[in-house]
Amino acid sequence: MKAILQRVLSASVTVEKELVSSIGKGILVFAAVAPGDTQKDAEFMAAKVLKMRLWDDDERGRWKRSVQDINGEVLCVSQFTLLASTKKGTKPDFHGALGPEEARDLYQYFFSKVQEGYDAKKVKDGVFQAMMEVALVNDGPVRTPTSVI
Repeated sequence: MKAILQRVLSASVTVEKELVSSIGKGILVFAAVAPGDTQKDAEFMAAKVLKMRLWDDDERGRWKRSVQDINGEVLCVSQFTLLASTKKGTKPDFHGALGPEEARDLYQYFFSKVQEGYDAKKVKDGVFQAMMEVALVNDGPVRTPTSVI
């Protein structure tokens, strides 16, 4: 399982010109499921998302506060393209991503674990396997605003 965390001031998902989800300050999570990933991997990733320290504390200590510490929100978006291989040629190869049926179940499990680990009302989702328009306003600049886990 792979995830990219983007610290945001706001983020949203639109499908077929309809707003599906939106958040204020928090984390936008792009998550992908690979063959061989397990529920244990999803649980680990969900915990890591919630505990990742991406904000400074009040005394200006760097990287001291998590999304929970700042009372932020989380928007999870399935993104199989994170597992693309671009080693050969100019066309991406997506064999590194789990098939859609199995991936849906494990992604939903991951999403449920993020909700369980925090306040479910503050954790939003995109639409699995839909053509999504994802918009975001970065919360930065900082030295490393994006974290790959």
